[in-house]
Amino acid sequence: MTSLTPKYLDALSFNDRQMASLAEIGSFKGKQALYGEQLPDALKAMRKIAQVESAESSNRIEGIEAPRKRIQGLVLENTNPENRSEQEIAGYRDALALIHESALEMEFTTGVIRQLHTMMYRYLPQPGGNWKQTDNEIIERNPDGSRVIRFRPISAVGTPQAMEDLVRGFERAIHSDQRPGLIVVPLAILDFLCVHPFTDGNGRTSRLLTLQLLYRMGLEVGRYISLERVIEESKETYYEALRLSSEGWHEGGHDPHPWLDYFWGILIRAYSEFSERVGVLNRGPGGKAAQVRQAIEKMTKPFSLAELQVECPGVSLPTIKRELSAMKDEGLVMLTGRGRGARWKRLD
Repeated sequence: MTSLTPKYLDALSFNDRQMASLAEIGSFKGKQALYGEQLPDALKAMRKIAQVESAESSNRIEGIEAPRKRIQGLVLENTNPENRSEQEIAGYRDALALIHESALEMEFTTGVIRQLHTMMYRYLPQPGGNWKQTDNEIIERNPDGSRVIRFRPISAVGTPQAMEDLVRGFERAIHSDQRPGLIVVPLAILDFLCVHPFTDGNGRTSRLLTLQLLYRMGLEVGRYISLERVIEESKETYYEALRLSSEGWHEGGHDPHPWLDYFWGILIRAYSEFSERVGVLNRGPGGKAAQVRQAIEKMTKPFSLAELQVECPGVSLPTIKRELSAMKDEGLVMLTGRGRGARWKRLD
């Protein structure tokens, strides 16, 4: 039933490509502290962007949406939610903030899992944090509108014991058996999704738990790049990998490799984006990004892209656009107008 038993873990094997993926993630992990020392201000801005994107994408995957400006207010300014969608987003904001602040002190227990779910529902009429009381099913909708049962999770009666088995299996694999975290964490998330312990909110809870467990493993890319956004951008692949790896799960005959490959791919993509953005935000003397920012700081009136190009000789147009986009996300500039009338304005 579980992916975390010693017998199941002992039977796993990995090919050269998968071993290369693990090595690549390990290499990225080693650079985290260096980036933090070199670019603390840039990383602070990236954290704000990631918080907004995480709350937005994780909820949008489940069909919960709100205007971007409202989400920014909810996440960055703790604005009070005004409707059901905003209540859902505000709850995710609070649970996400707890993980960002306290993940290293949070154990992987049923209590913590229920706490995160409770926080997600704190602004809603119905309480969160309770295991499901009735059996649920994972439904797949076909293009013609018909629906088929893709997976039957653990029954409501069996859920409390299954969740206890899950957290015990995780702790045993990590601490007693000293299995690699990059293997144990995605398998724990796979098992969580197969148990499907709550009536609603399982997907969002799984993404919060992913962030929490990665933090415990020293993998902090989710602090600067929204893993939820990366998952949303590959949503079809996400569901397909989950479908393939959940087949035969109840009997312990499932193939975890599609899910592991997807999970590692998400981390590699996030770390690659992190490295690229750190490079763009590098404000070191003589850097191209620094040249663009210095030129913008001298602009006293709204300016066009062409005018900025004149002030940045030797800097490519893609680099200028990328830096403008980054500064827009940081709240340093804004774009007004469209087409030939488009102008950028520096914000104080």
